[in-house]
Amino acid sequence: MRILLAIGLMLATALTPALAQEGKLVLYTSQPNTDAQQTVDAFMAKYPGITVEWVRDGTPKIMAKFRAEQAAGTPLADVLLIADVVTMEGLKAEGLLLNFPEANTEGLDASLYDEDGAYFSTKLITTGIVYNTAATMVPASWLDLTKPEAKDQLAMPSPLTSGAALIHAVTLTDNLSEGWDYYAALAANGAQASGGNGDVLTAVAGGEKLYGMIVDYLPIREAAKGAPVAFVFPTEGVSAVTEPAAILASAANPDNAKLFIDFLISEEGQKLASSQGYIPARDGIELPAGYPARADIKVLPYDAAAALANETANKEQFSEIFGQ
Repeated sequence: MRILLAIGLMLATALTPALAQEGKLVLYTSQPNTDAQQTVDAFMAKYPGITVEWVRDGTPKIMAKFRAEQAAGTPLADVLLIADVVTMEGLKAEGLLLNFPEANTEGLDASLYDEDGAYFSTKLITTGIVYNTAATMVPASWLDLTKPEAKDQLAMPSPLTSGAALIHAVTLTDNLSEGWDYYAALAANGAQASGGNGDVLTAVAGGEKLYGMIVDYLPIREAAKGAPVAFVFPTEGVSAVTEPAAILASAANPDNAKLFIDFLISEEGQKLASSQGYIPARDGIELPAGYPARADIKVLPYDAAAALANETANKEQFSEIFGQ
């Protein structure tokens, strides 16, 4: 009887799809190409029986592709790895995500993954202040950007075109006592809001502007290469996008998708994120060079569900202030 039970257990294990570790996985991602390739290569090295096919583009274009396929009844992606949780909240509300409550979330703060296991943050990309090292004022607070020294010298991405910038605006207006009056003060001080984070870096590094609101890794990377820029984590705290990953309810390869999610948030996957220059979502992983200690980075709270519900109103508020 014991032998039969043992044989039965071995057969059951062998037939469990989640442990088969073979077949394919289709990933849609907004990661930069180099990061996406490194992530896929590391996963396939761990699971050589799985072949990953991946498509990379900005989150809006990735979502447009997914929506078109969904409308045609031919969704191809198994996993989404995109910029922000607001999009994930919308997909969850539509019932388009597969819950994975069994995911190994060890080392992840509960605020960094959905309570039902619908999506999981893979890193923290914070927005703070970049300044040109020729600037006379070294900013320490968000309010410093409203001072006369920053008059007509601030570049920032527009929340109308950048998802990270919209999350940043909502985070600051929710957490600073000034609320939207803070953005009104920036506008009155001549702040320029247009384009994306790359445009901000170009303007500040080139001396066209002395200050900018920007995601952390861009100026930190460029400063290490000798660019005349420095990055500040303001005293009040920073906003963060978390590049969440989720399994689609329509996934043809859900078990391989679960392996991929667990890999992304594992110690191995998080060390990879750090090596790529990002703040890992998981505690206990050494941060990249140029960053302060994780405990010294204050991430401001952000309500993704509320931001989704108020997205149109927030964009209209910003547009009214900046006349866009």
